[in-house]
Amino acid sequence: YTVYPDCDVITRRLCIKNGADAPVTLEKALSYQLDLPGCDYVLSTFPGAWARERHEACVPLTPGAHVFGSTTGASSAFCNPFFMLCAPDATEFNGDAYGFNLGYSRSHMGCVEVSPWGKTRVAAGIQPEGFAWTLAPGERFETPEAVLTFSRAGKNGMSANLHAFVQEHIVRGKWAKKDRPVLLNNWEATHCDFDEARLKQLFDGARQTGAELFLLDDGWFGNGPYSRDDDKHGLGDWEPSTKKLPRGLSYIAREALKRKVGFGIWLEPEMVNPQSELYQKHPDWIITQPKREPILGRHQEILDLTRPEVQAYEWDIIDRTLRPNPDITYVKWDCNRYITQPGSSYLQSADQSHLWIDYNWALYRLMDRFAKGFPNVMAMLCAGGSGRVDYGAMPYFHSFWPSDNTDPLGRIKIQWGFSHFFPANTISAHVTRMGKRHLKMAIDVALSGAFGIDLALDKATPEERAQIADAVKLYKERIRPLVMRGELYRLVSPYESPLASLSYVSTDKKQAVVYLYQTKDGREARVKLGGLDAGKKYRIEEVSLSKGMASRFPANGQVLTGAELMTEGLENPLDAQFESAVLMIETL
Repeated sequence: YTVYPDCDVITRRLCIKNGADAPVTLEKALSYQLDLPGCDYVLSTFPGAWARERHEACVPLTPGAHVFGSTTGASSAFCNPFFMLCAPDATEFNGDAYGFNLGYSRSHMGCVEVSPWGKTRVAAGIQPEGFAWTLAPGERFETPEAVLTFSRAGKNGMSANLHAFVQEHIVRGKWAKKDRPVLLNNWEATHCDFDEARLKQLFDGARQTGAELFLLDDGWFGNGPYSRDDDKHGLGDWEPSTKKLPRGLSYIAREALKRKVGFGIWLEPEMVNPQSELYQKHPDWIITQPKREPILGRHQEILDLTRPEVQAYEWDIIDRTLRPNPDITYVKWDCNRYITQPGSSYLQSADQSHLWIDYNWALYRLMDRFAKGFPNVMAMLCAGGSGRVDYGAMPYFHSFWPSDNTDPLGRIKIQWGFSHFFPANTISAHVTRMGKRHLKMAIDVALSGAFGIDLALDKATPEERAQIADAVKLYKERIRPLVMRGELYRLVSPYESPLASLSYVSTDKKQAVVYLYQTKDGREARVKLGGLDAGKKYRIEEVSLSKGMASRFPANGQVLTGAELMTEGLENPLDAQFESAVLMIETL
């Protein structure tokens, strides 16, 4: 057990040592078991799918076992290791709420069981299906560390505990509490089709709109017949493309810096395309099963990290990309498929069931080497969206990509789900064209996380560029400090109302930013705020207004006390799907 009194968290792991004089095979090894009095709880899990991640699912406990988890070989977009147990009368701000998480990036299982005598048993850890681990005499096995918390201040209080834990004990290095840069990503603008001239145009757009960092996504590597011009070629061949970047990475990074824009890069070191030089040389390096035709996912295979030579190769990818190019200050680490045919030509036949576990620990060693070798490089965790967003991988990163779904309407529930166990400064949120929504809604949703842009600015209208530039300025000057370091208050749930609303409040209670999003037609007449000082007076101002647009909020420009805002709330004029608003609340 480890106790973290600063954030009301206890962690638990299990260490098993074989003290016998013969091998022992473990068939199940969970990280904790917790028995709770009574059984009157509501279980909340956060299942989903690719592009529909972290949607909350709530069920009252009934007699018997509720079993859930992942069997994909990843912490998974389908079922994350986080879940909650709440009293039936618990709300966001009142009532008992237990939170459970697991620091593990592979298949996992959670089980909540109600006994015939009305008691509740909670247990979670490594997924038993497919698990078998042989311990020789004297050998030890440690389970992943579980994270447990409890709050009498409802779901929001439970989230506050976990947010503090992530900020203080998970996110690495000096960036844990620093502002995340406003980022422009080229993926939606170019995919793999770009050259130096096109990138410079995007750098200019970043500078003009106030973005602080440019992220060069997939497509910058591979040569000859394996040029990375699509997702079928070149993965594994991490030499810069002489066709697209004839003067190399250092040159293009300096061109960004000339425009006062930082430079970052996309990597997927664990993967390989069959159409690559690496695969032609080392077909035995992939994870697969003998005598079976390999199954591709996104036209790629997974390199076997249990192999020492693969471990060395993947470190070399990272090292020779970053060390000769010190102007690269940001990395997006991606992973775009799961293991579907678990088998290693390196491991002995008796140890094939060790593949899942050995791969995970080898991956963490690689990530740790990256984090320690390049402590000044900020990093985003991605796995086809949130396929690997968990407390096991996050200690080596600073933010994560919650979903490949950037439609703002879809992102509202996705980011709402993640907010239960990750703070806002770790949740990357970008303005894109997906869903063809109004640009204002796309901006307002992105302003509630680590703000970024993922669209072709040079193809946007002058009015759209000005609107984005105004949003960047607003974010950097007024909103970002609250998103980065403020306290979250989930105000109106999109599962209970046509409106979704949340806010961030500064720790000194002097400022707050409030977001309101209409997910459906309908009206939530008033929105009560949270976390303010009841005795203070606050001025209300609607911001993020399009040019020429007047505020419809009756309280705009008014001064109200914290007590009025928290007990009577704000009158809300929004009632049509896709409407949105951002309000600043500041003391006089």
